[in-house]
Amino acid sequence: MSYEAIRYEAADGVATVTLSRPDVHNAMNETMRRELTGCFESLATDETVRVIVVTGAGTRAFSAGADIREFVAPQPPTRFREQRRRVEFRQAMDRCPQPIVAAINGFALGGGLELALACDIRIAAADATLGLTEINLAIIPGGGGTQRLPRLIGRGKALEMILTGARLDAAEAHRLGLVERVVPAGEAVAAAAELARTLAAKAPVALRYAKEAVVKGLELPLADGLRLEGDLSTLLRTTEDRLEGARAFLEKRPPRWQGQ
Repeated sequence: MSYEAIRYEAADGVATVTLSRPDVHNAMNETMRRELTGCFESLATDETVRVIVVTGAGTRAFSAGADIREFVAPQPPTRFREQRRRVEFRQAMDRCPQPIVAAINGFALGGGLELALACDIRIAAADATLGLTEINLAIIPGGGGTQRLPRLIGRGKALEMILTGARLDAAEAHRLGLVERVVPAGEAVAAAAELARTLAAKAPVALRYAKEAVVKGLELPLADGLRLEGDLSTLLRTTEDRLEGARAFLEKRPPRWQGQ
């Protein structure tokens, strides 16, 4: 795949998507949003990729959010809405069955943090700075921030962050549950890659179904979520990998997953 504003690499079941505009803190312009949408749409149906890592080029920023230079010219509301619908990469991310791991280095602000919120697991470098800062531009988070953040850290703290435009350091983000892990500065990408390799070594179908059970289950009443879990668990008992897992355990050897 050939891209202008992002980089794409894949090896051993792990795809790495890197925002690549380091000269502007990996700010998101129309080209980047369009490329991210196409990339994640392709990944959603790529069975060779078991885990996805998302990060930003360089050490200064995961992404500082939208490229403000695109905000200067006003647009008719209908044109702006239709244009956004065509490049809503976070919805494409939602359709990816693979676990998505964010490696957050430096600034993750505005739409950059919303990108991280659309990932399943977030690993932050100790020098990372995170915030939904849109209020300072007289707008609100429009890429899922007002919905995903309170589901992650609770209504009150989410409102405080959004209404003040506060910036959190990595330690505070970890305390609130905004990120799952904090690692030394410069080590976020390596830590995310190590986790991705660990996940990619698991049985592929079980990996996808585990994510589906958790992510989709959270959108359902408990009784329906338990029913979904039961259905997915039953389906997994019919796979060849389930038999291979049992044989490998009894024979004390590493399993050889087939994804079937």
